[in-house]
Amino acid sequence: MLVEVERSGFLESVHRGALVVVGPDGSVVSAAGDVDRPVLPRSSNKPVQATALLAAGWVPGSAEQLAIGAGSHSGEDAHRELAAAILTGAGLGPDDLGCPPALPSDERTRAQWLATGRAPERLAMNCSGKHAAMLAACVAAGWPTEGYLAPDHALQQAIEARLGEAAGTPVTAVVVDGCGAPQHALPLTGLARGVSSLVEAAAGTAGRAVADAMRAHPWFVAGTGREDTDLMGAVDGLLVKGGADGVHVAALPGRGAVALKLDDGGDRGRTPALCAGLVRLGVPEEQLRAWSVLPVSGGDGVVGEVRSAAGLRG
Repeated sequence: MLVEVERSGFLESVHRGALVVVGPDGSVVSAAGDVDRPVLPRSSNKPVQATALLAAGWVPGSAEQLAIGAGSHSGEDAHRELAAAILTGAGLGPDDLGCPPALPSDERTRAQWLATGRAPERLAMNCSGKHAAMLAACVAAGWPTEGYLAPDHALQQAIEARLGEAAGTPVTAVVVDGCGAPQHALPLTGLARGVSSLVEAAAGTAGRAVADAMRAHPWFVAGTGREDTDLMGAVDGLLVKGGADGVHVAALPGRGAVALKLDDGGDRGRTPALCAGLVRLGVPEEQLRAWSVLPVSGGDGVVGEVRSAAGLRG
């Protein structure tokens, strides 16, 4: 049990799953649940994926482009404009994207689109930055952009190999992610080790470039009011990347990394569990209070909280 939900003193719900903390050298410091069972990291794989795009020859036009290439943006105006700029730099356009059309996930932007009857667009899909970067990498490497999402495409083969290398264990399954791209299964220990390797990488390497870009421009990694954006802004040096279906990973240079998966695939308990792991990396609890304990409402007030389970806090 990683997370508990208390309402008016009554234990209402729990979220079970697995969480691992690794040191800077990748050794397991602590673990709860089965951290060696393969999971689908979903978008938490993106930071390491981005290093494969750089290795293929993609040269981002800015650190912001690299950040959104490793991010899951909210579809806000500047997000869509930056993804479009990546495509333009590669001589491509939005029609070349393989991700599905979507409405922005940012509530304010989405409401504006709905009020004006604006249709879903591929650039608004939260993974359009990654897809634009993938296409730019194909152009740089001389690989065909047609079929760039096929698992046997040279780009996807390079990504799979890189994910396994960073994790220290081979990918065990390849499925189709929500954005249409291949998604690669890894154990939580491998996910944590891979992201930790980015913040520990030497200056001038691809791993360090990705980590630095994400930490310098967290808004392009996520968006307004998103926990990844806010956590990276609050904790110096922290790299954070959430994934769908209850996955989260974070790393601190010189401290290590934490990775988790909630079995129910929900998002409610992710940040309280993540914060419990960050405390084990040495981040002060007071610095994480806004994300480690979430309110449970009742009527017009707060009657309880969502928090990490007592065993995880201990």
